[in-house]
Amino acid sequence: MALIKEKLGKYIELLEIRNSDLRYGVDEVRGVNTSKQMMPTKADLNNRDLSKFQIVEPGVFFFNHRTSRNGSKFSVTYNDTDSTIICTEDYVVFRISEYGKKYILPEWLYMFFNRPEFDRYVITNSWGSSTEFYNWDDLCDVDMELPPLSVQQKYVAIYNAMIANQQSYERGLEDLKLVCDAYIEDLRRKMPCSKIGAYISESNKRNTNLEVGLVQGVNSTSTFDETKANMTGIDLHNYKIVRTGQFAYNPSRINLGSIALLRDKDCIISPMYTVFEVKDKDQLIPDYLMMWFSRKEFQRSTLFYASGSVRDTFDFYEMQEVKIPIPDISIQKAIAEIFTVYNMRKQINERLKSQIKDICPILIKGSLEECEE
Repeated sequence: MALIKEKLGKYIELLEIRNSDLRYGVDEVRGVNTSKQMMPTKADLNNRDLSKFQIVEPGVFFFNHRTSRNGSKFSVTYNDTDSTIICTEDYVVFRISEYGKKYILPEWLYMFFNRPEFDRYVITNSWGSSTEFYNWDDLCDVDMELPPLSVQQKYVAIYNAMIANQQSYERGLEDLKLVCDAYIEDLRRKMPCSKIGAYISESNKRNTNLEVGLVQGVNSTSTFDETKANMTGIDLHNYKIVRTGQFAYNPSRINLGSIALLRDKDCIISPMYTVFEVKDKDQLIPDYLMMWFSRKEFQRSTLFYASGSVRDTFDFYEMQEVKIPIPDISIQKAIAEIFTVYNMRKQINERLKSQIKDICPILIKGSLEECEE
């Protein structure tokens, strides 16, 4: 079985179908992240004209052609759901053409995009001055080696089986989260709520002696991760230290979930973050408090109470005003144990996703080598 060697542009076609009749609304808006996954958009859609957004039907690809400040990743994905979504007019939307369907499967192409080699290729071939781009013509110019559809299907089946297992695990994970939320909601209805200001204290410890070298940020999944900021030439003396067991949050993005409890080793974060801790763990368990912060209702409330001129922020004063039910410590422990299990399984789920992504280069290589043999 011989490999077909052609430009990718021979098999794909550009789409520009607008949401002109506003058939699709805010709930259908999606973006793409650096992990090449579709996600609910983080953009502020107030006063945005959704009629200019582009329609993305099942099986259709889209990508962000801006590659600057993107972690050396190419943000491309495809709609692998059964539902039509819409994306910003700034994205590039395309699909495999009718001709291309004879030679390439969308899942195989998606695996091809998921390889680190392709990310490096895109970043190397991006162009621009202050902002770098990788555009439609650049994508069309990519050299492809295509195995027959029968070989592609064999390796796609392996990929789909792994995805199905991971999604099954994730559904069980969300069921566990529902148990946590239901428990909290039941407490909220049955007992009075108290301001948490009496139970927490702000920490403003700076990295004056450079005792901590691990620079982290807090992402929208309520976890600490490696900072995405360019740290070249940055003075770390003024960065805030976060100790194990302390909380940190971004006052401008807490409404998106950017608040986390540090469970690993000490780290430092940007001075713009707020750091605080529970004063007496015999009165309030940090994991119980973190479970409250993880609720969507809490995130929406921070947006409502945020204040500011240029940018709304939820500072430590507003945090102290947050009211939650604070039951007996034994009840807190019981709920916190469920939440701890949820977080452990959440980490396992993220590792499963990472393993699936890591196997894409292996599957693509295997399909090509099978034809060469």
